[in-house]
This record gives sequence, C-alpha cells and structure tokens, in this order.
Amino acid sequence: MKNWFVLQTKPLKEAIVESLLREAGLRVYYPRVKEEDGRIHSLFPCYEFVHFDYPSQYRLVRFTRGVRRVVGNELGPIPIEAAVIQEIKAREVDGFIILEDDLGPPEPGDLIEVVKGPWRGLKGIFQRTLSGEQRVMILLNYVQYQGTLIVPRNQIRKARP
Repeated sequence: MKNWFVLQTKPLKEAIVESLLREAGLRVYYPRVKEEDGRIHSLFPCYEFVHFDYPSQYRLVRFTRGVRRVVGNELGPIPIEAAVIQEIKAREVDGFIILEDDLGPPEPGDLIEVVKGPWRGLKGIFQRTLSGEQRVMILLNYVQYQGTLIVPRNQIRKARP
C-alpha cells in the first residue's frame, strides 16, 4: 500500500532527488517559497515528500542519488497522512507556498507560538533569526526544562499575550 513519507536529502540536492524520483515514476512533493526578491527556496531545506509502497519500493527511494534517508525509526519509515500534504498544498499560489505573518515579524523577547510542524502548540520566547531568515531560535521554558529549539521561520507566529 502506498503512503507519503518524508525524505531527508543531502544539502542542496532536493531538486535532483525530485527529478530522479519522478523519472522512476513516483509522486514527489517538494514545496518551495518564492522570496519578494524572486529567489526560490525550499520550504523545508533538505526535506521533501515522496509517495511510495513500503517495503517494495523502499530500496529504489533510499538509494536514489542525493537521498540521505527516509525519515523513520528503528522499525522503519514512518508514513504521514495525506492530509498533511494537502494542508501544505492548500497554501500554494502559482506553485509556491505563501507565508503569512499575522502580527508582524517577531522581535527578540516576543512571545511566539509554533503553529505548524511537530512542535505545534508550543510557546516560547523568540531569541533570534538564523542564517537566511529561514530558521529561528526560540527559548522554551517549561516545568524543570529550559532549552532552545530551532524551527523553520514559517512555523511560528507572534502569540497574543
């Protein structure tokens, strides 16, 4: 049975992996963002989605040039719901993901909330933007745990106090 899986690619190899897997007859989703200056970037650098039958097509996918791994655990790749792909695709306009800023860009010290991804719902304090403004560092401070988390910029928004 075919499912969607997350692939981790080698750095800057997303487009090559996408092309090779499409040539092999697989469905691939590689979401991109177009900056205001026209530059195009991956929504999730070094990651893309592929629809394939596990285990019969696993070796084909895993050993495609440019693939680092199929995301999973010791039991094997972990499928993701097709609804996740549809939710991302719903934000596309002319083939590119549109990012929204409800309350403007966060400043250091602002309370933020992670609104997408595996950390959805977590709140923290915005610390700083990292290289290329694609990722940000936030400070988490929960019961007897304090640490930092680096997430894609498009997965957070300012939280209302």
